[in-house]
Amino acid sequence: AREYRADISGTWAQHPQSASQSFSHSFFVILLLITAQSSMRMMNRMVALLVAAVIAVTATHAEEELVAVVRLISFSSRNVTGNLKIVQTPLDGPVTITGKIFGLTEGSHGFHVHEKGDLSEGCKSAGAHFNPENNTHGAPEDTVRHVGDLGNIVANPEGEAIINITDNIISLRGSNSIVGRSIVVHSDEDDLGKGNHSLSLTTGNSGDRWACGVVGIESSYGKWNSGSFTTPSVSILVIFFLIAVHQHLKF
Repeated sequence: AREYRADISGTWAQHPQSASQSFSHSFFVILLLITAQSSMRMMNRMVALLVAAVIAVTATHAEEELVAVVRLISFSSRNVTGNLKIVQTPLDGPVTITGKIFGLTEGSHGFHVHEKGDLSEGCKSAGAHFNPENNTHGAPEDTVRHVGDLGNIVANPEGEAIINITDNIISLRGSNSIVGRSIVVHSDEDDLGKGNHSLSLTTGNSGDRWACGVVGIESSYGKWNSGSFTTPSVSILVIFFLIAVHQHLKF
């Protein structure tokens, strides 16, 4: 057997190799192969654990939801009342508003999120439509709209409106969060910014404020604000990481 070594001139020269050296080198190669196989087994275990951790974290995140509620009360001669439930799932997904409102006149009524949760002077102290981007008023499906523009709700002849609205702009967390703000029900139909009235591009000319209520937190599960809460996802990832390290040291 021969081995090749570089001489000081940089050219390759042949040198005889003893039987003991050949055996030592063969043993060393076998040991490296065994170690490599063992390392691959440990690596496979760690990869499997990491994949499991990612799946667990993803599943947990997908199940997280934010829930808020609104109790609508009347500050007008109309006895308009109602209860709303607001759900966002997943955390950065669309928001769904469901519920019932009573005491309305038959037909369409403007339905908006207003900027303040201040009802000290009735609905008028709730401020203007929630509009952090300073846009003109529009329909819920419009690209240019107030964040708080939720269009109209429709009451039946008995004055009852069943609410089932899904919106991709409002949120229960982040810059578009409506938590702590007010939802207002108006006396008239919102023209969605398409009318010729002077108020069309600000309020939709939707009339008086018949009822309002503050958006309050029902459940604190999940991330209400970025960085404010530690979700179970982080804990799960840490646990799986520690298990992976333990398996690596064990084997």
